[in-house]
Amino acid sequence: MSSEHDSIARFRAELTRRDGRGEIVVLPDSVHTAALAAEALGCEVGAIANSLVFDADGSPVLILTSGAHRVDTTKVAAGIGVPQLRRAKPDFVREHTGQVIGGVSPIAHPAPVPTYIDSWLQRYDVVWAAAGHPAAVFSTTYDELVAMTGAPTIEVE
Repeated sequence: MSSEHDSIARFRAELTRRDGRGEIVVLPDSVHTAALAAEALGCEVGAIANSLVFDADGSPVLILTSGAHRVDTTKVAAGIGVPQLRRAKPDFVREHTGQVIGGVSPIAHPAPVPTYIDSWLQRYDVVWAAAGHPAAVFSTTYDELVAMTGAPTIEVE
């Protein structure tokens, strides 16, 4: 019997279904910030792909942004054609992703969430993103993230 958390197991199944090649790593402590994740993994903070959920007038938008960046919500809203982006509340995030803030993965949501990816992540050979739980991450590449999510590239700052 597996002791793996249900949200990580769902993520693992979806990663396999989408032909993802990355390694899932469960860290001993929560890595809910890019800086903590980078420290635990021994990589640059910019190589962490933060999965940030925003509320666009009641609809979710997921931005995969480099841990080195802050999302300029006004610029990004204009760029993706929505009137406004607000940081989503925890219940909204869980409703639309099935995951909690700090552990939102780029995939494995109950229904598709419009997703966009920060062009800055192209700079890294290996990118790390959450794997459905605050203590779980997976290795991937920019190209694989784009392939798995269908996310258009955007400038977030």
